[in-house]
Amino acid sequence: MTTRLVTVDIGGTHARFAIAEVAADGAITLGEPATLHTSDHASFQTAWEDFARQQGGSLPDAVAIAVAGPVGGEVIRFTNNPWIIRPALIPEKLGAARYSVVNDFGAVGHAVARAAPDHFIHLAGPDEPLPASGTISIVGPGTGLGVAHVWRDGGAYRVQATEGGHIDFAPLDSIEDALLARLRQRYRRVSVERVVSGPGIVDIYEALAAMEGRAIQPLDDRTLWQLGTSGENSLAAAAVDRFCLSLGAVAGDIALAQGACGVVIAGGLGLRIRDTLLQSGFASRFRAKGRFEGLMAGLPVKLITHPQPGLFGAAAAFASEHLK
Repeated sequence: MTTRLVTVDIGGTHARFAIAEVAADGAITLGEPATLHTSDHASFQTAWEDFARQQGGSLPDAVAIAVAGPVGGEVIRFTNNPWIIRPALIPEKLGAARYSVVNDFGAVGHAVARAAPDHFIHLAGPDEPLPASGTISIVGPGTGLGVAHVWRDGGAYRVQATEGGHIDFAPLDSIEDALLARLRQRYRRVSVERVVSGPGIVDIYEALAAMEGRAIQPLDDRTLWQLGTSGENSLAAAAVDRFCLSLGAVAGDIALAQGACGVVIAGGLGLRIRDTLLQSGFASRFRAKGRFEGLMAGLPVKLITHPQPGLFGAAAAFASEHLK
């Protein structure tokens, strides 16, 4: 029997909705996603009602929600939008008899566990499929740095979202020493997501300019990513290269800490810069772990290319909880 549900991925700026179908064999298909701006809606419930109108007025009585923040407790709050969700009221407010609420990067973990092989491309290490058994580390640069891991044993798997993006940033050369010194002027403690995230490109760019004694015009992160990946601005391109080095180093550290047998890079930023990653020093920094360089060289590193991993993963989380 096929189960229909609404799957939702809520961030600070956008809330994405889709109708998902989970077949009897566990296969998940997504309908066309709808993207709503959180600032256009007073609450999650009014956004839900807007999506219902787009679907002709009625929705399935099951929902899976991925949220950008901690889950658990009586109230779920968002960092960058004023919505709140009270899970206990979901059946009453949304008419959903069954529901699942998961962390957004936990949802990405479910997507990694269930996505088809053609939703991954090779980044580093041996060009072979991710192992069917063992731990897969997941690192996702975006607005912040998401970190999770999936343990699987054949068909069974478990997902663990973590706060690995908040481990300490460890510089590996004089340029990163200068970057750390710059960030220490602003933050008492510098975590890796201050560098390995979309906004981190601004500090990398400004640190490189300071090293060269350049006077530069302040630019936002979106502009710098565009200038750097296109090659229009050589200093921005150097900042992008430095970002890729740091991402490789951090992904390698996470893999070592989690005992990984494979690694997946996720997040919208990773997908946008995939061609740059392939041509960068990402792979060499990933491997550069001293006595464990041989071990690191044997780990397959992939990039997940699924267009909606949050929506797909939320539906997979619902299936794991309710459709066993």
